[in-house]
Amino acid sequence: MIAHSLPGTLLNTQPNIQAPDDFYQELVDMHRDLSAQQSALVNAKLILLLANHVGDPVILREAMRAARQDIEPDQSDGTRG
Repeated sequence: MIAHSLPGTLLNTQPNIQAPDDFYQELVDMHRDLSAQQSALVNAKLILLLANHVGDPVILREAMRAARQDIEPDQSDGTRG
C-alpha cells in the first residue's frame, strides 16, 4: 500500500527515493557549470521526462497543484497573471 500525505490524492508525497543523499548530489552535479538559463532548461527537460514516465494526468495535475501550493504570484512587474 502506498502512503499518501495529501488526503484524497493519488500522489505519493512520502519519502520514496532510495539513497536520497546520493540522488540530491547527482541533481546538484547535473547543474554544475551551467548558466541560470541552461539550468532552467535542464530542469524543464527533466520535468517533462518524468511527467512522460508517470503518464497519469490525474497524478500529474495533483503534483502541479502540490508544487504550486503556498507560492504567491510574482507582482513585481505586473505583467504576469
